[in-house]
Amino acid sequence: MTNDPFEEAVSVLADSRHLVLACHIGPDGDALGSMLGLGMAAKQAGKTVIASFGTPFTVSENYRFLNTDLLVPPSQVPDAPEVMVTFDAGSADRLGELAKAAGNAETVLVIDHHVTNTGFGNVNLIDPTAAATAEIVVMLLERLGWPVDEEIATALLTGLVTDTGRFQYSNTTPRTLEAAARMVEAGARPEIIGQHVYEETPFGYLHAAGAVLGRAQLDAERRLVWSVLTIDDLKSARIAPTDTDPLIDAIRTAVESDVALLIKEVDGGKVKASLRSRGRVDVGAIAVELGGGGHHNAAGFTFAGSADAAVEAVRSRLDPVE
Repeated sequence: MTNDPFEEAVSVLADSRHLVLACHIGPDGDALGSMLGLGMAAKQAGKTVIASFGTPFTVSENYRFLNTDLLVPPSQVPDAPEVMVTFDAGSADRLGELAKAAGNAETVLVIDHHVTNTGFGNVNLIDPTAAATAEIVVMLLERLGWPVDEEIATALLTGLVTDTGRFQYSNTTPRTLEAAARMVEAGARPEIIGQHVYEETPFGYLHAAGAVLGRAQLDAERRLVWSVLTIDDLKSARIAPTDTDPLIDAIRTAVESDVALLIKEVDGGKVKASLRSRGRVDVGAIAVELGGGGHHNAAGFTFAGSADAAVEAVRSRLDPVE
C-alpha cells in the first residue's frame, strides 16, 4: 500500500473480484448516489457487486428514478465479505446492522467526506474538503479509468446536487462544479434530477408540512427556529418518514434564525433531529456532542428522549446573540 489514499483505494477496487457496498441507514441522495454510481461502474469493469443499507430498507420515492438493480436487503449481505466499501457513513454504527459485516470483512474501504470521520476501515479515503462523497467517487473513477455512462453519471450528479443544496451551500467549490460538469457531459440530465428530488411529493406531505410549519417556534435570543414532526402526523398523512426530508429546508427559511432544528418522533421513545446553520454556528459540533455527526452547516443526531428534551439539548448549546 502507498501513503496516497486514492492510490490505496484504486488498488483495492482494481484487485478485488467481489465487492459488497454499503451506505448509511436512511440514505440521502449522496449516500445512495455515490454507492450506486461506483457499484454500476465496478460491475461494468467485471466485478461481482451487491449494495445495501441497514433497515429500514426503503428507498425514498424521490430517488426511485436511479438504477437500483444492485440493491439487496441487508439480510442478503455476507457475514464476512472479502471487500466491503462504505459510502457517506461517518462511523461504523451509521451502517446499522451492516456494521457487523464491516467488522468481519477482510478489507474495508471507507469513502466519505465527513470531517468527524476518523476512519474505521483498512483503507480510508476521507476528504472533508469534498462537497459530497459523490465528488470523491467521481475522482476515484477517473483514477481507475472506469468509464462513466448516463446511469452512473445520473447517480453521481444526484449526490452532488443534493449535498450542495443545488449548489447553493458554501461547500460548493470549483472542483465540485467541474465534477458536475463532467457528469452532465457523460449524459446526466439536471432537469430530471431536479424534478424527481425537489418537485415531487405525495399529497399527504402537504398536510404534514402544514402541521409542522404550524407548530414552528422561534427563540429569537438564540436565533433558533424549530418544529416537531410527530408519529401521528405521519399516520394522518399516510406517508413515510423519508417523504418528509424536505421539511427542514422549509423551516430554515425564517430570516430571524441562524440555526434550524427539525425533530422527528420515531418508535421506541427516541427522536431524530436534523440541524441546519447559516454559517455562524457549527451544528456539526453540536450533533457530535449529542451522539450524531455531520458538517458545519448540516448535521443530525438520534436522541433517547422526548422532542422537548432534544430541543432543550440544542438550545443549551447555543449562546444568546446580542
